[in-house]
Amino acid sequence: MQFIEQLRTRIIPVIVIDDADDALPLARTLFEAGLTTLEITLRTPAAIESIRRIAGEMPELNLGAGTLTRVEEIDAVQAAGARFALAPGFSERVVSAAAQAGLEYVPGVMTPSEVMRAAEAGCRWLKLFPAEQSGGPSMLRALASPFSQIRFCPTGGIDAGKAPAYLAMPNVFAIGGSWMVPAQALRERHWEAIGALAREAVALAEASAIPTRQ
Repeated sequence: MQFIEQLRTRIIPVIVIDDADDALPLARTLFEAGLTTLEITLRTPAAIESIRRIAGEMPELNLGAGTLTRVEEIDAVQAAGARFALAPGFSERVVSAAAQAGLEYVPGVMTPSEVMRAAEAGCRWLKLFPAEQSGGPSMLRALASPFSQIRFCPTGGIDAGKAPAYLAMPNVFAIGGSWMVPAQALRERHWEAIGALAREAVALAEASAIPTRQ
């Protein structure tokens, strides 16, 4: 997938925006800190407008939509300027519709059976969600042998302390996390604090082993 080839840092901020006016200053803060791939989740009414504003002003960002769970959302995120999308679960209908629309899409899985279904649908890049609750790095080690061609983006319950263990896994192409954008700091528009957390996240990624892509 093209958006994966454009990953400069293997940490993807998972962002929930309640006020679209915060979208651009937040995106600039994260970008300047070195986080150049962002996931704006479709969990709030401000999500689509936030994607539209960021995409319009910062085309250099590798910008995607998160929590895309319905076919009806595909046109909206593409029109807003999202280059890719991720989901918490797997739906053959959504996978098929995204492929037809030309939207790079990473569905979510939690069990080996779901990995098999996703692989049968042609998906090689998957989101392990919720990562911590599903077994974390131990689960990824267990999945590595039977699914040697699958690469994962574990998301859910990961923080700065847990990130290095995930980044060291050879079947992990990136991790998703929200710890660098705390809800209170975003509400208070504390860009300096968010920027510091983002720079720490970039340093974590740079210090971790980078797996060989196949």
